[in-house]
Amino acid sequence: MTDKTEYRVLARKYRPTTFADLVGQEALVRTLKNAIETNRVAQAYILTGIRGVGKTTSARIIARALNCIGPDGKGGMTTQPCGVCEHCRAIAEDRHVDVVEIDAASNTGVANVREIIETTRYNPTSARFKIYIIDEVHMLSTAAFNALLKTLEEPPERVKFIFATTEIRKVPTTVLSRCQRFDLRRVEPEVLTDHFKNIVQKENVTAEEEALKLIARAADGSVRDGLSLLDQAIAHGGGNVTADFVRAMIGLADRAAVVDLYEQVMNGNIKEALDSFSGQYAAGADPVIVLQDLLDLTHWLTRVKISPELADDGSMAAAERQRCTEMAEKLPMSVLTRTWQMLLKGIDETLKAPSEKQAAEMVLIRLAYAADLPTPGDLIKEIKSGKTSAVAPNQSTVAPAAPLSGNAQSEWSGIRLSGNAVPVAAQTAPQETPVFCSLADIAAYAYKKNEMMFAYNIENFVSLVSFEQGKIEFCPTGRAPHNLAGEMVKKLREWTGQPWVVSVVNRPGGQTLIQQARTNTENLKRNMSQNPLVTAVLMTFPGTRIDTVRPQKEENESEENNDDTAQFNEGYDE
Repeated sequence: MTDKTEYRVLARKYRPTTFADLVGQEALVRTLKNAIETNRVAQAYILTGIRGVGKTTSARIIARALNCIGPDGKGGMTTQPCGVCEHCRAIAEDRHVDVVEIDAASNTGVANVREIIETTRYNPTSARFKIYIIDEVHMLSTAAFNALLKTLEEPPERVKFIFATTEIRKVPTTVLSRCQRFDLRRVEPEVLTDHFKNIVQKENVTAEEEALKLIARAADGSVRDGLSLLDQAIAHGGGNVTADFVRAMIGLADRAAVVDLYEQVMNGNIKEALDSFSGQYAAGADPVIVLQDLLDLTHWLTRVKISPELADDGSMAAAERQRCTEMAEKLPMSVLTRTWQMLLKGIDETLKAPSEKQAAEMVLIRLAYAADLPTPGDLIKEIKSGKTSAVAPNQSTVAPAAPLSGNAQSEWSGIRLSGNAVPVAAQTAPQETPVFCSLADIAAYAYKKNEMMFAYNIENFVSLVSFEQGKIEFCPTGRAPHNLAGEMVKKLREWTGQPWVVSVVNRPGGQTLIQQARTNTENLKRNMSQNPLVTAVLMTFPGTRIDTVRPQKEENESEENNDDTAQFNEGYDE
């Protein structure tokens, strides 16, 4: 019986062994090469990046570069490790006594770090440097980090530290300041695709280019994740990797199908959109992935709308690129940004929902209905130009009530739709030498003088019976302070320099200031709701309500016209 060579997964078989083999990390390679060539090697490095991007691999290459002695055994540090000397081979096979790899996730305590510190006292057994590679260094405890600091700052001459982490923010700044940091970037899909092409050629495997692009996209910048997916695709495909199989394996939706779905949703064709989604789901597409694809397409369309030259995207088929470019020209920026926000919220809802399929369908339905709705700014422009009947879908036509008078429209044209705020009593500032003509003047002046509690009591607990200069009669309400009348006498004398008589009477008075404010607000809402412009907004956006009405600052006609859209957009809340 003949023994077969044990199979090695692609991620291990094609792990880089030299700087030249590293994929997509040109900045790291260039800096390390310069450091080695100029003999300016730091005492500690920290490599950070997402999983599978090459942190530990880079650490091993650095260890080989620092300890390589060349094929003849007489070489020094080099940017091109020979791979044949005893140190290069021992490091590649994870058996070099002077290159110690530690997993901080399982060696988190201070005792583990103290063992490292103890061994740093001794010279390397055979190599040029004793190198400690600590993976996921952010997992070390606070005490372990503190124990390492002194040795890290002043290590023995022939000791080097190389740290790797996916969570750089969890590493104390005291440690970061003692290390030379390298951020390993996500590898671009185009670079990954080329890398996969070379590998399938070496493996004598047939693979469609689109399939490799799908794997590179799904890898999300991680070389190891991409190689694992490629390994799986080769194994399941029997040496023939097709795009259809990769989509089914990963749960991706077909790019053309995603464009179709997006077009149907944007056109408001709900039934067609749901049928398309059901077809993708039946073919194995994950609902969340479909929504993420729609989100990606929204981002692409938005970028193309801003910079049309970005439409030359080699990762997209020519036919799809043409369709998407036309969509970007037709869709307004306001619709794209609204779609982006709705998809973001929808993906979060779908992840939390008991049924992802049902939740995704509801997101598509919302998007399709929203596609027909104008933005608040567009609605105002249409109403002003008389191009809309301002009737909500599935509702009968309702004739708007008579408009407000010109003065009322000018004074109360700033409207906020949503919220539950209630305006405080009138706070018009009295003159510097106060002359109080009403209870509201007294409350307003109290606010100006930062007498907040006194103003609050005046607004809420004074039911006014009569008001004259120098004389006030009121009936206290609710939880009025027992000394409110005396406090009023004191404040009014202090502010006006004149004596005041304040009497508490046992007969009903009028509404308190806060009650008047609420009544006025309700009246203003009622009047404003009869304005044809406001009526149109309320009817076009079902469920919207007038919450508060605020006075509009005086401004010239042109500014008023320019600001109409801004006022409504600012207050609109989906």
